[in-house]
Amino acid sequence: MNLKYVVGDATKPEGAGPRILVHVCNDIGVWGRGFVLALSKRYKQPEAAFKDWAAGKSDQPYELGRVQFVDVGGDLHVANLIGQHDIARKNRLTDLPPVRYEAIREGLARVKQNAQSLGASVHMPRIGAGVAGGDWSVIESIVREELTAHGISATVYDLTESTSHQEEPL
Repeated sequence: MNLKYVVGDATKPEGAGPRILVHVCNDIGVWGRGFVLALSKRYKQPEAAFKDWAAGKSDQPYELGRVQFVDVGGDLHVANLIGQHDIARKNRLTDLPPVRYEAIREGLARVKQNAQSLGASVHMPRIGAGVAGGDWSVIESIVREELTAHGISATVYDLTESTSHQEEPL
């Protein structure tokens, strides 16, 4: 399967059939910067579910690498993936950004299982590379290893034209 790059709005994933829209959340329960602002304008359920999950109102553990799947209707599920530690741009002691690559890998493995069971395609902005401060080239490799290498179709959305990536085969 290919990893496809398109210019468009990730909150409106292309195509028909089951789709999973993945985005990265933090592990301290804060919702309010980056992609989630656009997501909340379009769908109310992911934010409400995330806040309940972070507040302990779920049997599912709320920790790095976990994913909460929220049905928003019309064959679309939003995957709240905990792949960011805290919200600080840089940790003062380690100088590391809040992104946690292994948590993203673990979360995408969970997304893969859900996508396979639903027969779904996966859609996302450049997860972990915005507010979380991650390196997209590292995250792109994880997306390829965890999704497209297993036959899951994945589409990455950029709001404006990017010259650094075109549709590329594995």
